[in-house]
Amino acid sequence: MLVIENCRLSWPDFEADYSLAVKVGTLCAVIGPSGGGKTTLLHMIAGFEHPQSGRLSLDGRDLLPLAPAERPIAIVFQDHNLFPHLTAAENVALGLHPSLRLTAKERDQVTETLGAVGLEGYDRRRPGDMSGGQRQRVALARALVSGRPLILLDEPFSSLDPALRRSMIGLVDELRRRRHVTIVMTIHTPEEVADLADQMVFVADGKVVASGPPSEILGGTLAERIAASLSEM
Repeated sequence: MLVIENCRLSWPDFEADYSLAVKVGTLCAVIGPSGGGKTTLLHMIAGFEHPQSGRLSLDGRDLLPLAPAERPIAIVFQDHNLFPHLTAAENVALGLHPSLRLTAKERDQVTETLGAVGLEGYDRRRPGDMSGGQRQRVALARALVSGRPLILLDEPFSSLDPALRRSMIGLVDELRRRRHVTIVMTIHTPEEVADLADQMVFVADGKVVASGPPSEILGGTLAERIAASLSEM
Protein backbone atom coordinates (compact mmCIF):
# COMPACT_ATOMS: atom_id res chain seq x y z
CA MET A 1 0.00 0.00 0.00
CA LEU A 2 1.08 3.56 -0.74
CA VAL A 3 0.70 5.56 2.47
CA ILE A 4 1.12 9.32 2.76
CA GLU A 5 0.78 10.81 6.22
CA ASN A 6 0.79 14.57 6.84
CA CYS A 7 3.45 15.30 4.24
CA ARG A 8 3.91 19.05 4.34
CA LEU A 9 5.58 21.22 1.73
CA SER A 10 5.77 25.00 1.57
CA TRP A 11 6.82 27.75 -0.81
CA PRO A 12 6.33 31.51 -0.52
CA ASP A 13 3.11 31.32 -2.55
CA PHE A 14 1.81 27.79 -1.88
CA GLU A 15 1.50 25.28 0.93
CA ALA A 16 0.54 21.62 0.77
CA ASP A 17 -0.28 18.98 3.37
CA TYR A 18 -1.10 15.55 1.95
CA SER A 19 -2.54 12.44 3.57
CA LEU A 20 -3.64 9.53 1.39
CA ALA A 21 -3.67 5.73 1.19
CA VAL A 22 -3.80 3.76 -2.08
CA LYS A 23 -4.08 -0.04 -2.11
CA VAL A 24 -1.82 -2.23 -4.24
CA GLY A 25 -3.17 -2.88 -7.73
CA THR A 26 -5.46 0.16 -7.64
CA LEU A 27 -6.14 2.59 -10.46
CA CYS A 28 -6.36 5.87 -8.56
CA ALA A 29 -7.52 8.97 -10.45
CA VAL A 30 -6.49 12.32 -9.00
CA ILE A 31 -8.68 15.27 -9.97
CA GLY A 32 -8.89 18.91 -8.95
CA PRO A 33 -8.46 22.51 -10.09
CA SER A 34 -5.42 23.73 -11.97
CA GLY A 35 -2.80 24.85 -9.47
CA GLY A 36 -4.47 22.92 -6.67
CA GLY A 37 -1.55 20.59 -6.00
CA LYS A 38 -2.14 17.46 -8.14
CA THR A 39 1.22 17.53 -9.89
CA THR A 40 2.99 18.49 -6.68
CA LEU A 41 1.52 15.38 -5.05
CA LEU A 42 2.90 13.13 -7.79
CA HIS A 43 6.27 14.88 -7.77
CA MET A 44 6.51 14.37 -4.02
CA ILE A 45 5.76 10.66 -4.34
CA ALA A 46 8.37 10.38 -7.11
CA GLY A 47 10.96 12.25 -5.06
CA PHE A 48 11.21 15.48 -7.06
CA GLU A 49 9.73 17.46 -4.18
CA HIS A 50 10.70 16.87 -0.56
CA PRO A 51 8.27 17.36 2.35
CA GLN A 52 9.49 19.16 5.44
CA SER A 53 7.64 16.65 7.62
CA GLY A 54 5.41 13.60 7.42
CA ARG A 55 5.76 10.01 6.28
CA LEU A 56 5.70 8.41 2.85
CA SER A 57 5.93 4.65 2.37
CA LEU A 58 5.21 1.94 -0.19
CA ASP A 59 4.46 -1.55 1.13
CA GLY A 60 6.01 -0.55 4.43
CA ARG A 61 9.23 0.82 2.91
CA ASP A 62 10.12 4.39 3.79
CA LEU A 63 10.55 6.33 0.55
CA LEU A 64 11.64 9.70 1.91
CA PRO A 65 15.38 8.89 2.24
CA LEU A 66 15.48 7.58 -1.34
CA ALA A 67 16.47 9.59 -4.41
CA PRO A 68 14.00 9.51 -7.34
CA ALA A 69 16.02 6.87 -9.22
CA GLU A 70 16.11 4.65 -6.13
CA ARG A 71 12.35 4.65 -5.57
CA PRO A 72 10.26 1.72 -6.85
CA ILE A 73 8.31 4.19 -8.95
CA ALA A 74 8.07 5.12 -12.64
CA ILE A 75 6.52 8.36 -13.84
CA VAL A 76 5.07 9.38 -17.21
CA PHE A 77 4.77 13.11 -17.87
CA GLN A 78 2.32 14.97 -20.09
CA ASP A 79 5.05 15.68 -22.66
CA HIS A 80 6.23 12.02 -22.48
CA ASN A 81 9.96 12.99 -22.28
CA LEU A 82 11.12 10.82 -25.19
CA PHE A 83 14.53 11.36 -26.75
CA PRO A 84 13.95 12.32 -30.41
CA HIS A 85 17.24 10.84 -31.64
CA LEU A 86 16.49 7.41 -30.17
CA THR A 87 14.20 4.75 -31.62
CA ALA A 88 11.06 3.61 -29.85
CA ALA A 89 12.89 0.49 -28.64
CA GLU A 90 15.81 2.55 -27.33
CA ASN A 91 13.49 4.96 -25.52
CA VAL A 92 11.77 2.00 -23.86
CA ALA A 93 15.12 0.37 -23.04
CA LEU A 94 16.03 3.42 -20.94
CA GLY A 95 13.55 2.03 -18.42
CA LEU A 96 15.94 -0.89 -17.95
CA HIS A 97 19.41 0.64 -18.40
CA PRO A 98 20.37 4.26 -19.13
CA SER A 99 23.44 2.86 -20.89
CA LEU A 100 21.19 0.97 -23.36
CA ARG A 101 23.45 -2.07 -22.94
CA LEU A 102 20.89 -4.86 -22.89
CA THR A 103 21.11 -8.60 -22.81
CA ALA A 104 19.26 -10.61 -25.43
CA LYS A 105 16.59 -11.37 -22.83
CA GLU A 106 16.17 -7.68 -22.04
CA ARG A 107 15.87 -6.81 -25.74
CA ASP A 108 13.11 -9.39 -26.01
CA GLN A 109 11.48 -7.78 -22.97
CA VAL A 110 11.52 -4.39 -24.69
CA THR A 111 9.94 -5.84 -27.84
CA GLU A 112 7.31 -7.66 -25.78
CA THR A 113 6.40 -4.50 -23.88
CA LEU A 114 6.05 -2.47 -27.07
CA GLY A 115 3.68 -5.18 -28.29
CA ALA A 116 1.74 -4.99 -25.03
CA VAL A 117 0.97 -1.30 -25.67
CA GLY A 118 -0.03 -1.96 -29.27
CA LEU A 119 3.25 -0.97 -30.94
CA GLU A 120 4.44 -4.29 -32.32
CA GLY A 121 6.81 -3.62 -35.23
CA TYR A 122 7.52 -0.03 -34.15
CA ASP A 123 10.91 -0.82 -32.61
CA ARG A 124 12.94 1.26 -35.09
CA ARG A 125 10.53 4.22 -35.35
CA ARG A 126 11.67 7.52 -33.92
CA PRO A 127 9.31 9.84 -31.99
CA GLY A 128 9.17 12.32 -34.87
CA ASP A 129 7.72 9.60 -37.10
CA MET A 130 4.96 8.70 -34.62
CA SER A 131 1.61 10.21 -33.66
CA GLY A 132 0.96 11.77 -30.26
CA GLY A 133 -0.87 8.68 -29.08
CA GLN A 134 1.94 6.40 -30.24
CA ARG A 135 4.54 8.51 -28.43
CA GLN A 136 2.52 8.26 -25.22
CA ARG A 137 2.40 4.47 -25.68
CA VAL A 138 6.19 4.43 -25.91
CA ALA A 139 6.41 6.43 -22.67
CA LEU A 140 3.98 4.04 -21.02
CA ALA A 141 6.00 1.05 -22.25
CA ARG A 142 9.17 2.57 -20.76
CA ALA A 143 7.43 2.86 -17.39
CA LEU A 144 6.10 -0.70 -17.58
CA VAL A 145 9.36 -2.32 -18.66
CA SER A 146 11.08 -0.95 -15.57
CA GLY A 147 9.13 -3.47 -13.51
CA ARG A 148 8.45 -0.91 -10.81
CA PRO A 149 5.26 -1.59 -8.85
CA LEU A 150 3.95 2.00 -8.78
CA ILE A 151 3.42 4.07 -11.93
CA LEU A 152 2.55 7.77 -11.77
CA LEU A 153 0.85 9.36 -14.77
CA ASP A 154 0.76 13.17 -14.77
CA GLU A 155 -2.00 14.29 -17.18
CA PRO A 156 -0.48 11.95 -19.77
CA PHE A 157 -3.27 12.07 -22.32
CA SER A 158 -4.61 15.63 -22.06
CA SER A 159 -3.28 16.60 -25.49
CA LEU A 160 -5.05 13.73 -27.23
CA ASP A 161 -8.53 13.86 -28.74
CA PRO A 162 -11.34 12.41 -26.57
CA ALA A 163 -11.63 9.09 -28.43
CA LEU A 164 -7.90 8.40 -28.30
CA ARG A 165 -7.70 9.58 -24.71
CA ARG A 166 -10.42 7.16 -23.71
CA SER A 167 -8.62 4.38 -25.58
CA MET A 168 -5.38 5.10 -23.75
CA ILE A 169 -7.11 5.14 -20.36
CA GLY A 170 -8.60 1.74 -21.20
CA LEU A 171 -5.14 0.47 -22.15
CA VAL A 172 -3.70 1.67 -18.85
CA ASP A 173 -6.47 -0.13 -16.97
CA GLU A 174 -5.92 -3.34 -18.93
CA LEU A 175 -2.16 -3.30 -18.39
CA ARG A 176 -2.33 -2.59 -14.67
CA ARG A 177 -4.69 -5.54 -14.19
CA ARG A 178 -2.52 -7.84 -16.29
CA ARG A 179 0.76 -6.79 -14.68
CA HIS A 180 -0.61 -6.07 -11.19
CA VAL A 181 0.86 -2.60 -10.86
CA THR A 182 -0.59 0.36 -8.99
CA ILE A 183 -1.47 3.43 -11.05
CA VAL A 184 -1.90 6.96 -9.69
CA MET A 185 -3.02 9.25 -12.52
CA THR A 186 -3.91 12.92 -12.59
CA ILE A 187 -6.69 13.71 -15.05
CA HIS A 188 -8.92 16.71 -15.78
CA THR A 189 -11.75 14.66 -17.35
CA PRO A 190 -12.91 12.45 -14.46
CA GLU A 191 -15.95 11.17 -16.35
CA GLU A 192 -13.61 9.32 -18.72
CA VAL A 193 -12.10 7.23 -15.94
CA ALA A 194 -15.04 7.00 -13.53
CA ASP A 195 -16.10 3.51 -14.63
CA LEU A 196 -12.53 2.12 -14.53
CA ALA A 197 -10.89 3.69 -11.48
CA ASP A 198 -11.10 1.97 -8.10
CA GLN A 199 -10.38 5.19 -6.25
CA MET A 200 -10.81 8.87 -7.01
CA VAL A 201 -9.04 11.63 -5.10
CA PHE A 202 -10.03 15.30 -5.13
CA VAL A 203 -7.07 17.59 -4.48
CA ALA A 204 -7.50 21.32 -3.94
CA ASP A 205 -5.54 24.02 -2.12
CA GLY A 206 -2.68 21.58 -1.56
CA LYS A 207 -4.78 19.02 0.32
CA VAL A 208 -6.58 15.75 -0.30
CA VAL A 209 -10.11 17.01 0.22
CA ALA A 210 -11.82 13.69 -0.47
CA SER A 211 -10.95 10.12 -1.45
CA GLY A 212 -13.20 7.20 -2.29
CA PRO A 213 -15.02 5.35 -5.08
CA PRO A 214 -15.59 7.57 -8.15
CA SER A 215 -19.37 7.39 -7.77
CA GLU A 216 -19.15 8.80 -4.24
CA ILE A 217 -16.70 11.56 -5.15
CA LEU A 218 -18.52 12.71 -8.29
CA GLY A 219 -22.02 12.24 -6.92
CA GLY A 220 -21.53 13.30 -3.31
CA THR A 221 -21.62 16.57 -1.43
CA LEU A 222 -18.56 17.87 -3.26
CA ALA A 223 -20.06 17.37 -6.73
CA GLU A 224 -20.79 21.06 -7.34
CA ARG A 225 -17.40 22.18 -6.07
CA ILE A 226 -15.63 19.60 -8.24
CA ALA A 227 -17.63 20.54 -11.33
CA ALA A 228 -16.92 24.25 -10.76
CA SER A 229 -13.19 23.68 -10.23
CA LEU A 230 -12.84 21.58 -13.37
CA SER A 231 -14.82 24.00 -15.53
CA GLU A 232 -12.19 26.66 -14.79
CA MET A 233 -9.38 24.58 -16.28
